[in-house]
This record gives sequence, C-alpha cells and structure tokens, in this order.
Amino acid sequence: MALHEQSVGSTDEWYTPPEIFRAMGAVFDLDVASPGRDVVPWVPAVEHLTAGSLEAEWRGFVWMNPPFGPRNGIVPWLEKFIAYRNGVCLVPDRTSAPWWQAWAVRMELILFVSPKPRFVNATGEPGPSPPNGVCLGALGAHGVAALRRARSFGLGVLMRNE
Repeated sequence: MALHEQSVGSTDEWYTPPEIFRAMGAVFDLDVASPGRDVVPWVPAVEHLTAGSLEAEWRGFVWMNPPFGPRNGIVPWLEKFIAYRNGVCLVPDRTSAPWWQAWAVRMELILFVSPKPRFVNATGEPGPSPPNGVCLGALGAHGVAALRRARSFGLGVLMRNE
C-alpha cells in the first residue's frame, strides 16, 4: 500500500495527492501498491493491487507509490519496477542514498516534484509539507509522456539520463 514515511497524528499512511495525477494526465492499468480504490478513488488506475504486489504479475502501464517504510525497504519495489519497465513510480528525493543512485541511472526520465506535495490521508485531507521532496521516475513511452505533461503543467524539473 502506498505509504508516506512521515507520521502525522495516528497514521503512517499518506497517499499521493490528486494534483500529481491531474498533471500527468495519464490513466494507469494497475496501481501496484494501493490501499484500494475505495481509499484512493482519485488514483486513475483501472485495477488496484492491495496485497502481494511483489509476488504478483504486473500488467499494462503501472503506477507505483511503494511503502517508504524501513531502511532500504523500498529496494525490492524498485527492482521489480525496473525489471517491469512500463510505468511511473514515486520515490523520496534522497539523491545521496545508494538505492536512489542505483534507481536514478535506470530511469528514462525523472521529475523532481516542486513544490513538495502535501500527501493526503484516507479521508482526502492534506497533511503537512513532508521533510523531503519526492521524485517521479518513468520507464516506457507512456511514463515518459506522463512526466513531460506533468512538467508542462509546472509540476517540477525534469532530469534525463544521457
């Protein structure tokens, strides 16, 4: 399920805000780390995987906001995303972390989201500004197009590997 690492109030669960999806202007076939359509109805995905995502077979164009969880807990999610090669993923902006550097060189396009998004809770209420920023990474033509659209709507700064 999509988690944000900052605990606010009584929950650790924070979800990608709707404005990120509006800026990307994309419809995903599968949200691979979802709490469920009933919790995040604004996520434009045809199907929502709510359990066993790392073991499941992914299909189509995927959206991934993986659990930020324990130290390096994001790594298995990123490895599966990189092997799959068709989607957009959201990660914390930790450019000095070894996992981030290994991830970044494999992305076709990265969007450093600016300003820092205020993630939302299960009732859709925005939380405080997170301590770290986030990046969106794209693999595949649909993902690259989504990040370029997001940039054209002023969502951040693009970085491309040469």
